Parts: sequence; C-alpha cells; structure tokens
Amino acid sequence: MKASKAAYKPVGMAMGILGGLLAGAVFKQAWKRLAHEDEAPDATDESRSWREVLGAAVVQGAIFAGVKAAVDRGGATAIRRLTGTWPG
Repeated sequence: MKASKAAYKPVGMAMGILGGLLAGAVFKQAWKRLAHEDEAPDATDESRSWREVLGAAVVQGAIFAGVKAAVDRGGATAIRRLTGTWPG
C-alpha cells in the first residue's frame, strides 16, 4: 500500500463522519427553505404523498453526494500536499 493511501485512510474516515454530520445539517436547512417545514417526510408516513417522500429523498441524496464528493476531494488534496502523491 502506498504511503499516501495509508495516510489517507484515517483522514478519510474522520472526514466521512464530519461530512455526514455536515450534510445532515445542510439538508435540514435546505428542507426548511424548500418546503417551509421543520421535518422532511418519512418514507413510511401514510399521510404523505409519493411525490413528497421521493422529492425529499432526491434532495437529501443530492446534498449528501455533493458533500461527500467535496469532503473526499478535499481530503485527497490535503494528503497530496502532505505526502506529495495523490492517494488514489
């Protein structure tokens, strides 16, 4: 295993946890602004329509994917700066 890959493992794990927390907070705020509601609909909430549930899931997925990509890219860039090689 390359040194840059080994160095990236703990950084990647920590960044993943922080990224998940950040993405959850971003989604919560985005949902409040988009739907003017405090809570996103739960998939098993019988009173919510398919459109509401799937719309919330799509927005949440997009936010989580975007935050994950930003966190992964930032972590890889930091490792390259520290070790001189890309951890890929």
